[in-house]
Amino acid sequence: MTLHGPDGGTHLSFQLEPAYQPPTWPSARTHQQMMLHLDFQVGDLDAAHAHALAVGATPTPWQPQVSVRVYTDPDGHPFCFFTD
Repeated sequence: MTLHGPDGGTHLSFQLEPAYQPPTWPSARTHQQMMLHLDFQVGDLDAAHAHALAVGATPTPWQPQVSVRVYTDPDGHPFCFFTD
């Protein structure tokens, strides 16, 4: 499902995860699943890449396609930049 902002420039999408497992408490590194993944549409992947590195992001070893770049923030949370 995708929600569109009234100006058409902002979108928020939700996807079903068939293999979802609820979080454990207290958290256990081997049992936790990713709970949130942010994707940002950008006009220039190279500029977004440079900015991400400047603020402490790390590119992940696996990149799914040319128009998408995946990173983790300094705390290990994943996020993506995409152009299409």
